[in-house]
Amino acid sequence: MQACTGDFEEMNTSKTKLTTLTAAELPFLFSRAQQQASYQSGTYQVAQNLFADLFAQYFATSVAYFPTDRFFMRDDWLVNHWNPIYTQVVPQLKTILEQTEANTAENALANVMWVYAFHRLTDYYGPVPYSDAGIPAISVKYDSQESIYRDFFVRLDAANTVLKANAAAKPYGTFDLIYAGDVNKWIKFTNTLRLRLALRISKVDPAEAKKQAEAAVAAGVMTEVADDAYMVKKLVGDDGNGLARIAVWNEFRMSASMESVLKGYSDPRIGIYYQPATNTKTYDGLRNGLTPTQLGLPKNSSDDNSNVGTRWVTGSGAAWNTNFETPQDIMHTAEAYFLRAEGALNGWNMGGTAKDLYEKGITASMAQWGLTGAAVTTYINSSAKPVAPGDQQNSPALSDVSIKWEEGATDAQKREKIGTQKWLALYPDGMEAWAEYRRTRLPKLYPVVNSDNAAVPAGKVLRRIPFILSEKETNGAAVDEAVKLLGGPDNAATPLWWDKN
Repeated sequence: MQACTGDFEEMNTSKTKLTTLTAAELPFLFSRAQQQASYQSGTYQVAQNLFADLFAQYFATSVAYFPTDRFFMRDDWLVNHWNPIYTQVVPQLKTILEQTEANTAENALANVMWVYAFHRLTDYYGPVPYSDAGIPAISVKYDSQESIYRDFFVRLDAANTVLKANAAAKPYGTFDLIYAGDVNKWIKFTNTLRLRLALRISKVDPAEAKKQAEAAVAAGVMTEVADDAYMVKKLVGDDGNGLARIAVWNEFRMSASMESVLKGYSDPRIGIYYQPATNTKTYDGLRNGLTPTQLGLPKNSSDDNSNVGTRWVTGSGAAWNTNFETPQDIMHTAEAYFLRAEGALNGWNMGGTAKDLYEKGITASMAQWGLTGAAVTTYINSSAKPVAPGDQQNSPALSDVSIKWEEGATDAQKREKIGTQKWLALYPDGMEAWAEYRRTRLPKLYPVVNSDNAAVPAGKVLRRIPFILSEKETNGAAVDEAVKLLGGPDNAATPLWWDKN
């Protein structure tokens, strides 16, 4: 018996598929990880918009078939938030981390993107597979959120050190979809992300929060609008801007919370964030949590309320046009100033007073949208307050917080000013805005009108997303252990580790 096996390896090696990775392929992996970490095109809808964007009350649903606005957890949608991280981000970044030296800028940026992707994931669920993520196994353990955050700070500190030692490098070049390999901008991004996470743990571990926040500011955070982080978006590969892609579907509109604040403040950003409703030609919003019956009443249709601004879509009614190539918002300089303002109120060394940093935050947010000069100064000094939106629920004004910083104001009033303006400046990043709302309870958002979630009745705050069904079915033992780490039942009412409200 004879067999021709001399060319067995050649016969079983694909001529068209990549079987060996070289340094030349790593930039492609980095691009893919960046794209998926913030969710591409239509995935954005079921990963972010129908959950965090609604819970942050940037938007409210205007159609009856989206129950998540009433806190109902659609597990079949949530896999679109979970799966991309573990299938499209972790494998790519782990490969880069394994095939690059720890002292290279490429390795450092992979660590930064790892933290960026995972902090959004853990801030949805709490414990998640982390230290063993990407390791093939029948069962993959979940890590506590506390241990995950500890690792975040280690990675970001090390990345800052490596990037500063490689300031002249151009890691990944144009394959870096955010800064095109600009290390100096990545240094500021890294430290601003560290500052964000430091404030996140300020109620659960004030000493560590202070240490990390002061280290981040000393190392250099975002200070100029030119530092803002946006991700390049293209039509190729269905990689359009996620918010723009879904805004043409007429399924969500401005929230009543946004209407109350933006109209009350005569905020010039209202015409950038949103556009006049098709029918009324005015800026109008909806309360979150309306039932199908309520959505069918006059004034509650999509055409009676405001879609997102022309940066994302143009047109009206049934004839909306998507601006697919609008860059996707990743992080804004204004956020760094508001984080520092809060830190200053905590007594931390943030390189300025709370008042100065607060006003610089407003100025930076306005400038990012092209608003400068006397109008911004007038806004900063305004005593205007939110107004009643005039909706069917006869909602009162969202709060009585004004814009102007009064030195005689109470600590709580100052924090509400910072929280409200940060909420406005974070737009349209509902994932970060919802996380900060859970941490600070600011701004004082309207309660949902109705809840379809027994664990979180109307008037209560949704605290987290429960673990997904597919994990319970395929990784059940690990999920059972993860529930123990939660310190409460696996439902939407159990707070995360850093949520001490």
